[in-house]
Amino acid sequence: MERHHPARPAPTAPTAVRRAAVLGKPVAHSLSPVLHRAAYEALGLEGWAYERHEVDENGLASFLEGLGAEWAGLSLTMPLKRAVLPLLDEVSATAASVEAVNTVCLPGDGRRLGENTDIPGILAALRERGIEHVEDAAILGAGATASSALAALARICTGEITAYVRSEQRGGEMRAWGERLGVPVRVAGWADAAKALTAPLVVATTPAGATDALAAAAPSRPGALFDVLYAPWPTQLAAAWSGRGGTVLSGLDLLVHQAVLQVELMTGRSPAPLAAMRAAGEEALHARTA
Repeated sequence: MERHHPARPAPTAPTAVRRAAVLGKPVAHSLSPVLHRAAYEALGLEGWAYERHEVDENGLASFLEGLGAEWAGLSLTMPLKRAVLPLLDEVSATAASVEAVNTVCLPGDGRRLGENTDIPGILAALRERGIEHVEDAAILGAGATASSALAALARICTGEITAYVRSEQRGGEMRAWGERLGVPVRVAGWADAAKALTAPLVVATTPAGATDALAAAAPSRPGALFDVLYAPWPTQLAAAWSGRGGTVLSGLDLLVHQAVLQVELMTGRSPAPLAAMRAAGEEALHARTA
């Protein structure tokens, strides 16, 4: 007697894995994996993975050489934003304007494309708070983030931009960036940094603790403060600023908005889920401080 066996379902093809990661040193603190993974989930992107890898300038070239076709892109933090430049095939005009790349797109044809999403991320975060034009602005600090802040302010500031720096060398660098970007930059010493707080918009790009001594100098009627730190948060300056009724933007605002652009570039999906990414970032920060 012939026996009939039920047909076996055809094996399901495994979901193609696409990889992305944030690189830097140190990098363990980075919230980028939280934001990008939240975006993948909201977009229904199965098989997408986002990692973190501790890589310094000396290890960057070998890391890039070892990437396979499954890699879609990289987010770069310090100290790699300028170290990556000679390792790229193309650099966008935005990134070239400040010689800083925070995003590497890998389209699958062997090319490495450099982009800077910090600059449009700063502008998007400010625009979200209704800040589209300012008469004057001040920048605290003079590193890679400061040059990106200067590039962003050049697009919305109609008056003077003053950079408060710790050394004459840094001051010369900020003047040079201003000349390159076509915006006049006045340089002042860090001893006068409290004077920055009277500007309608202050962008603090300094490391944790660097502006703590300025908290007591927060004006009674402050403008807007964009402090690019997100941990620890709030900074003493941000707390004093909000306590006096001023508008405060944090590093999480910048991180989320620049990550939105990274997700769109790496996945080809637009718009990226801003609300879901922000909620994931806020939850992660709360968990760290709970």
